[in-house]
Amino acid sequence: MAGIDEAAVLEALKGVRDAERGGDLVSLGMVSGLAVRDGHVAFAIEVEPARGPRLEPLRKAAEKAVFDLPGVISVTAVLTAERQGAAPAKPRAPASDHGHEHGPPGHGQAHGHAHGPSRVSRPGPGSAQRGAHLRPEHPLMPGVKHVVAVASGKGGVGKSTTAVNIALALKGLGLRVGMFDADLFGPSMPRMLGVPGKQPGSADGEKIDPIEAYGMKAMSIGFMVSEEEPVVWRGPMVMGALEQMMRDVNWGELDIMIVDMPPGTGDTQLTMTQRVPLSGAVIVSTPQDIALLDARKGLAMFRKVNVPVLGIVENMSFYVCPNCGQEAHIFGHGGARLEATRLACEFLGEIPLDIAIRTNSDAGTPIVASQAGGPLARVYKEIAARIWQKLQEADATRG
Repeated sequence: MAGIDEAAVLEALKGVRDAERGGDLVSLGMVSGLAVRDGHVAFAIEVEPARGPRLEPLRKAAEKAVFDLPGVISVTAVLTAERQGAAPAKPRAPASDHGHEHGPPGHGQAHGHAHGPSRVSRPGPGSAQRGAHLRPEHPLMPGVKHVVAVASGKGGVGKSTTAVNIALALKGLGLRVGMFDADLFGPSMPRMLGVPGKQPGSADGEKIDPIEAYGMKAMSIGFMVSEEEPVVWRGPMVMGALEQMMRDVNWGELDIMIVDMPPGTGDTQLTMTQRVPLSGAVIVSTPQDIALLDARKGLAMFRKVNVPVLGIVENMSFYVCPNCGQEAHIFGHGGARLEATRLACEFLGEIPLDIAIRTNSDAGTPIVASQAGGPLARVYKEIAARIWQKLQEADATRG
């Protein structure tokens, strides 16, 4: 079977007309972010914000037109909306665009390549419109009891390592746990969970079956693209992709889902806080002043959108020499504890700087799984137990 290419996709989309504007999607410049990889197709349809809610039939028609092409395995089409006055979209985006997710609101088209997050796309009407940030009447993951975001104000503080080990520690409590990698631009869960290269399937052709790892259900954009291949998306496509990976995945019944958030306070964070009923957030920081400054911003963001902050974790808190046993404070020590006190937030614990944590994460054998009875795993288990306790206390309060 001949492979599908971008020209064939654009040709198919020329057959899909926008009746209100009196032309096809391609000639009207409504297609952006087109990417084709191994039979998987992804693109955005850019529309005016006011028309977004009623254009779901147009999205479905475009998706079907492409899906009917020989060689197409899956199609992901999302509606993206721009603020009035933004420059019109073009069918093809310049490959040189940096694709950073922190562009200003209404910044326009999904430049560069966008890789589809699902085998079968079924986003709701206007799922990626700017401004459409009200929580949905129907939850994206109805079978998930608690969703907890693990976040950091800046990169490089060990947030993902902390997230995966907390998730495994929660699994050790006998809970049904899911792991959602919301870091679309730097997905690390496939490697950390020891399942790089795996691709999710679909038993019913409607929902995606998540990858099973260490008894947990996991989903990441990293299962859809190779580690070397960058995901270059503008904000609207980030929002659409996140919603699709949550809505279209067969998560089933879970007691808790841990979400590995990207660093910072950009589009991903806004989407998660405004479209998902988060039970709480955990902030990860190192003891350094600059890291604590950014952590403070992240904490303030969650509080602003009424997401409970369950506490702060100090990672790389201290280093113990394996030869002499002397403790060294390479990045300082105790800064996160003091910050938690200052901000009236619980301090959940401190995790040492230990090469075993790093090497096991890189090897896909997180420390909580590979050294379950060791002192390093015990730290994560204590943090996880406290997180779960706080969630249960909140449930009891709500009654």
